[in-house]
This record gives sequence, C-alpha cells and structure tokens, in this order.
Amino acid sequence: MIKTKQLAYMAILGALSFILMLLNFPIIPGAEFLKIDFSIIPVLIGLVIFNLKSAYIILLLRTFLKFFLYNTGVNDLIGLPMNLVATGVFVLVFAFYWNQQKSRKTYIISSVWATILLTLAMIILNIFYAIPLYATFANFDIGQFIGISKYIVAMVIPFNIIQGILFSMSFGIIYLSLKSFLETYKV
Repeated sequence: MIKTKQLAYMAILGALSFILMLLNFPIIPGAEFLKIDFSIIPVLIGLVIFNLKSAYIILLLRTFLKFFLYNTGVNDLIGLPMNLVATGVFVLVFAFYWNQQKSRKTYIISSVWATILLTLAMIILNIFYAIPLYATFANFDIGQFIGISKYIVAMVIPFNIIQGILFSMSFGIIYLSLKSFLETYKV
C-alpha cells in the first residue's frame, strides 16, 4: 500500500509535471505543432525516489490534469495519448536499465536506448494513429500536404531524437545537482 507521505510527494510531482507540460515550445522549423516540454523531469524524479509504478502514476496524474484543466480539443485528444506513450517508453528504459545500476555508463546507454525506442514508438504511432486521426477529425492530412514519408523523415524522427537528447541532458544535470537530496527521500 502506498504511504500518505509518498502520495503527497507523487501529487506534488504530478502537479509540477503538469505545469512544466504547459511550458512547451517547438524545436523543428515548419513543424510548430511538434512541441517539447520538460514534464518528464518530475516523472523521472518519481522513478528515482520511488519506483516505476509511482513514476507512471505521476505521469497519469499529469496527463489527467492536462486533459481536464487545459484541454485544447482535438490536438490534446490525439496528442496526449501519444505523449503518454512517448514519456512512458522513455521512463521504462530508465527504470529497467539505469535505475537498477546508477553509473555514468548505464546513464548514457539508457539515454541512447530510450531515445531510439521513443523515436520508434512515435514513428509507429504517427503512421497508424495520429496521421489518420488528424486527417479524419481535424481535416489536416499531412500525407497530402507534404507526404507521410517526408513528414516522418524530416520532422518526426529529428524531433524525437532531439527531444530524447534534451530529456537525457536535462535530467542528467538535475539528477547530478539533486543526487544527495533525492537519495535522502528515496523510499
């Protein structure tokens, strides 16, 4: 059973993750709809302090808060599940590899694998989920606009690789800065 103190920390991390999710920005010219945010950082902190289950609860809390408090319509209905999968895949790699043996080498390997798997997941989700749904519900068919292959190669792949690198670098800096503090609160 989850302790009250742990629930309180998870709620705080979920709320912080939600706030960070609102502070997003595009990184690929011509693809302003592909935005990065750093809401993964509190989720990864939850992984370090608690475990994978708690990190996923923080991730779900962040996602529900975004959906119910700041829903922007069709973009969130399609984008939030994709963001949930992307973040979940990234955290999963860190949980199974780096969180078991925290070293610089395992961090780098985890970062590379998390970025690769994040990118692969987003390629698959874009092709079979997002592109068809945007074409149907938002009347935006990227296939007719620039072509699906060009969209995947020129926008989805670079965006997710850059996103994975930024996630890894930013969490690495924050983890190193807060390592002793985080280890104090580890459950």
